[in-house]
Amino acid sequence: MGRYTQKLEDIKKLIGRLQKQVPEQIGAFHNFMETVEAKGALDQKQKELVNVGLAVAAQCEWCIALHVQGALKAGATKEEIVEAGMQAVLMHGGPALMYMTPLEEALEEFTNG
Repeated sequence: MGRYTQKLEDIKKLIGRLQKQVPEQIGAFHNFMETVEAKGALDQKQKELVNVGLAVAAQCEWCIALHVQGALKAGATKEEIVEAGMQAVLMHGGPALMYMTPLEEALEEFTNG
């Protein structure tokens, strides 16, 4: 299992544990997430590309894995995903630039090169 596939598994395990520990809060978060992610002025691909940029800016490798995979599933190209990550670098500077490494690694893993 690749590093970023493992991060997706980590997310599933965390959510599973939290559903048992704090089901009301996780349920409310899940409902909020579904509402925000529903199609509106932005389509799913656009929202995932925004999330890619935010994941890089937040320096969250789990978020990068989740949203790189989501963007690919929504039809984004590698070039679009890298460009979305670079928007984070523009706004967040050097620390975000370093998180282009996990973005590229996740892209490589999920697209097999």
